[in-house]
Amino acid sequence: MAVNRTNQMNSRNYRADYARDTYVYGNTVRKTNVAQPYEAPGRQTKKAPAKKAAAGHATMSIFHTMIMLSALAICALILVNYIQLRSELTNTIGVVAGLESEISSLRSANNDMDSRIRNSIDLEEIRRIAIGELGMTYAQEGQIITYTPVQQDYMRGVR
Repeated sequence: MAVNRTNQMNSRNYRADYARDTYVYGNTVRKTNVAQPYEAPGRQTKKAPAKKAAAGHATMSIFHTMIMLSALAICALILVNYIQLRSELTNTIGVVAGLESEISSLRSANNDMDSRIRNSIDLEEIRRIAIGELGMTYAQEGQIITYTPVQQDYMRGVR
């Protein structure tokens, strides 16, 4: 019994009609009584027992709930610790910036003081005091002793 394909597509019982027909347009015929490949012939497969669900949702055991809550608590502690460390870092950066500013101002003041001290020294006045008041004189030719070191080390003066 041949059935027109368009009638098959439009019928509500498409699969039932298809299974009853032995002839299908084309060059192949489907076998209708073939066992499924995963089923052994003559054996019945056991179905897993259905789990009882409350209002259509899967239930969660107390153990799983405790694990989830402990993981959430650990995540919260890590987050709080991270925020505290980040706050300390921000405060420390502010303190370091203030100290760097203070070092810069102290360095500038030190350089100004050094230049004032160097400009205030009068070498002629020092020479006059050394010769006139302290009685110092320039070294004579025989008083100068030169020394040539054998090794390239430093040497200590003899007292």
